[in-house]
Amino acid sequence: MLGSKMFTLALFALLCPGPTQSRDTHSLHYIYTALSKPVSLPGIHEFTAMGLLDDRMIDYFDSENQAKVPKQQWMRERLPADYWDKGTQSRKSKQQWFKVNIGILMERMRQNDSDNLHVLQWMHGCEGETNSDGTLRFVRGMDMYSYDGGDFLSFDDKNGVWVAPTPEAEPTKRKWDDVQVLKEYTKGYLENECIDWLSKFVNYGQQQLKKKSPPELHVFAKNSRVQTNIVLTCLATGFYPKDVIMRIRRNGRVLTADDGLKSSGPLPNNDDTFQRREYVEVLKSDTSPYSCEVFHKATNVSLSESWDLSMLPVPDDDGSAVIGLVAALLLVLIGVGVILLVLRKRRINGRWNEQPVCQHRVIIVAMAPRMRPSNKSI
Repeated sequence: MLGSKMFTLALFALLCPGPTQSRDTHSLHYIYTALSKPVSLPGIHEFTAMGLLDDRMIDYFDSENQAKVPKQQWMRERLPADYWDKGTQSRKSKQQWFKVNIGILMERMRQNDSDNLHVLQWMHGCEGETNSDGTLRFVRGMDMYSYDGGDFLSFDDKNGVWVAPTPEAEPTKRKWDDVQVLKEYTKGYLENECIDWLSKFVNYGQQQLKKKSPPELHVFAKNSRVQTNIVLTCLATGFYPKDVIMRIRRNGRVLTADDGLKSSGPLPNNDDTFQRREYVEVLKSDTSPYSCEVFHKATNVSLSESWDLSMLPVPDDDGSAVIGLVAALLLVLIGVGVILLVLRKRRINGRWNEQPVCQHRVIIVAMAPRMRPSNKSI
């Protein structure tokens, strides 16, 4: 069961795009992931926490190393030692909170089997837009929880209430909605404190945030499990920011999901750049010209590559290059803990539909002097 569960976690991480960034928009997010038990896999920890500024990791903590550490040089240079000391204590406290509450959820869900792996996650943060005077204006906040990759609970910032998409989350919603100070605190953090810290971090790291990297483009082909088919894969990598437009064409026509086109969405590399993979399964007998193109607006780079289908059918091992590359990238994701990110967000009608997980504000101890409400259990 463990292997099956870990595959699911990896799949979510590879398929879940994050929020779109423009040059005038910045974001600060914190992600916490807890497992119900330790696993014997490299880079997978029982508890992981990380901070992301404009999708770049700025700090990190895991249950093995037990220390909040900077992941950007400017964080190391600009923030004092007591910031990291307080942050370490905050995340140790959060680790214990997750351990208790994942047990509560397992009992609530009647998951008495100790063999299965369960995952509890929390993501919170804010996005701000740059005003004409250079200050940041609050655009949206998010505070969401997930359990085993499914929506559990989220905070409706506009109406100041918790939203429970499943019956199992209703007891938590009722409990937290009854605590007015908790709702006020959550709303205040998202709209004010988070934006204050986002502004400070953007100012600290502005030189790095201005750096842009163009994409590299590669195309591959490998055999499908269906003997008569092949899989055409297009890989763009090494770009920042993460917004790119990718298209696969057949005879000049852009393929869509209706044609079986699939996409990984933007995924982080280990050098603060991103990669994205799109692929489609076609018949080996199809001799139509296929091409892939990518456009990266931030660097104004446009690339195009075509598949040479004259060498097909592909030998069984022709896909090893892309498989090896994807496997290597997967290990990178595991190494930074992103592989466990099962919180899903998608933009609907111009707004974020935020899907969830559970509640406690230990992180604020490390970030701001304001007092937080008393601890809340699920």
